[in-house]
Amino acid sequence: MPYLSAINRALSVLFIALAALAFLAGPSWAVDTKTNKPAVVFVVGQGILEMPLSEGVSMEDAVESMKLRANALNFKLVAELPLSKQVEAMTGKPQRRMTIYQFCDALTAKQLLDLNPAFAAFLPCRVALIEDDQGKGRIIMLNMDALIKAANLPPDVKRKAEEVRDNLLSIMIAGANGEL
Repeated sequence: MPYLSAINRALSVLFIALAALAFLAGPSWAVDTKTNKPAVVFVVGQGILEMPLSEGVSMEDAVESMKLRANALNFKLVAELPLSKQVEAMTGKPQRRMTIYQFCDALTAKQLLDLNPAFAAFLPCRVALIEDDQGKGRIIMLNMDALIKAANLPPDVKRKAEEVRDNLLSIMIAGANGEL
């Protein structure tokens, strides 16, 4: 199985390169920190976006807000993975919330896959809601800026990818602020 080892090495190099690009690339959007909206925190060399829930927004409110915003943007919620419930069932011990929500714009996903099947590794788009050590909710997703820049997409597909990024950020902000 030497080919599996080569594939694993290639994927590792790809992810390291993407992380390095994300570190060097600043975000293409700015968050308004003068309002009560939570600020985006960049983690892992700006490769990950993390947003705390605003004061008074419950995790259930955040989920409902994300689903409503996704629906308004014509994004489909294609999967909900309650990892903490699975771990709790396996260990018998209560767990902090860890749920991954997967959203998809199928037409854009098809365009990306037609260009390069490797995009399947990033589909569908994931937004995670986790409970931190202090019991506070946090929404986390991949910062797509570096991936979009590195992919060398045709202009029309690049615009669609940027629209997907912006829509996911809108879903994230809606959840963090409990916007219904």
